[in-house]
Amino acid sequence: MSDHCPSVPTARRLRRRPLTRLGLACCLVLASTASNAATPKTALVMGWNIDAISTFDPAQVGEVVTGELLQNTCDSLADFDPADERKVIPMFAESWTVSPDRKTITFKVRKGAKFPSGNIATAQDVALGMQRFVKLGFGNSTTLTEYGFSKDNVEQRIVAPDDTTLVLTFDKAYPTTLVLQAIAANRVTAAMDMKTIMANQQNGDLGNKYLATHTECIGPYRLAQWNAGESVLLQANENYWGQKPALKRVLIKHVSESGTQRLMLGQGDVDVARDLTPEDLKDLESSKDISIAKVLRPQLYFWTFNLSEGPFANEKVRLAMRYLVDYEGLGKTVMANLGMPRASFVQLGAVGALDEEQGQPFKLDLDKAKALLTEAGYPDGFAAKLIFGTLPHAAPIAQSVQQNAAKIGVNLTLERMANAQLFARVRGREFQSAMQAWQTSVPDAHGNASRLVYNPDNRPEAKLTQIPSWRTGFQSKELNEKVDAALLEPDAAKRDALYAELQKEVMAKGPMAIMFQMYNTAAVRNDLKNWTWNGFRTYYAPAAK
Repeated sequence: MSDHCPSVPTARRLRRRPLTRLGLACCLVLASTASNAATPKTALVMGWNIDAISTFDPAQVGEVVTGELLQNTCDSLADFDPADERKVIPMFAESWTVSPDRKTITFKVRKGAKFPSGNIATAQDVALGMQRFVKLGFGNSTTLTEYGFSKDNVEQRIVAPDDTTLVLTFDKAYPTTLVLQAIAANRVTAAMDMKTIMANQQNGDLGNKYLATHTECIGPYRLAQWNAGESVLLQANENYWGQKPALKRVLIKHVSESGTQRLMLGQGDVDVARDLTPEDLKDLESSKDISIAKVLRPQLYFWTFNLSEGPFANEKVRLAMRYLVDYEGLGKTVMANLGMPRASFVQLGAVGALDEEQGQPFKLDLDKAKALLTEAGYPDGFAAKLIFGTLPHAAPIAQSVQQNAAKIGVNLTLERMANAQLFARVRGREFQSAMQAWQTSVPDAHGNASRLVYNPDNRPEAKLTQIPSWRTGFQSKELNEKVDAALLEPDAAKRDALYAELQKEVMAKGPMAIMFQMYNTAAVRNDLKNWTWNGFRTYYAPAAK
């Protein structure tokens, strides 16, 4: 099933909510958009480009924006420590034990926690929810299938022998820390209110259509309303087992233009602006009312190529494209405060990552690019299409590459589109080349090796939409074997060495030209306290006024 984003009229029909909630949202919007009016004291209000949202079903969500919302509405078994993102700490699970052979992990979950519906959450809800991911087979099922779970064995390998015990049995001795990061701290382990979900399933879809507009999980907030292309409203979950949110509501307004976000922030119409340009951020550094929050995150921004046909099937052409990027110039201008040059598929801060210098060996070099094109059989260049989304930096980067490409005979036609449309096109392999971001969920080299390099099944009908290497049509048996070898290598130094070799090889012939590692940057009004985040999560619950 594709991540199709309906037209706005259709989307609004699908996402109509009860009148009482609609009235609540309208009141919030009116209160926070009056000229120079402060935002409500009981609400966190953000301006953010959220046009990528197409569903709230955790089994199907692949966008960073929706992922952040789910992190604040659906507790996983474990979490990354807010103070140290390499550490995994208990969340809905109170504790866990690992068998001596590292193939079995047993979790003890919290007793008596309630879903927003009032239903009691049990380990069985977690087990059925995890099984649901695999049975539906959407892109996020890969989070479990890459560790040996399948439709044939998931009911035997993910079990809940009682209400507070969950047992995961693996086929191999995977690194325990990685498994906790990749699975236990991932939304695949969210406790799902399966009674409510199954009561609302349609034609055996396991609640997929219902969850497009609902969050039936345990978390500090729940989804109250989503108006596609306009806003998302989260309401504090009164039944939450943990510390109650300091603010009762979170309102995210869809604001696509960074200039409008800055204006709203300055007027006090929003507490946080999420998509400001480097110029805006620089200007605000001297503000007495606004602070800039920035953290390096595990997100890479890259130029991805479709290898199915045409010139990008040639690895020398792809290597040539890497030399058309003005990493230094863009890093000092368009990407200042937004990202840093990075060509390796492993983000800085991850286990196994090449250092800053080794992980970025490229620079703008038109002569080198021209020579590579000639070797590839394209001495006069070629024509191709490049699609990109609405993020503030997307168009300037695409235009810079287009101008450099033209100097060596490569005619790139640019097309800008809504982010949801961009994702749908790329996930459906309906593109020649595209610029977009990808964010891993673990601080380990395997996180991106398993998505940006490894491709277990290149057939179009496999529809591995959450594996970017599949989207490109790139598959290398040799590289797949190297990814597997590095994953299972028990010696830490040898594992790092395997990943170092893999990174260098992929930079030379991989299916995408990675350009930058992104910062999470936000402008925050000073009357909002306790804005809390790390590279992997943004925590709404501590925010206060």
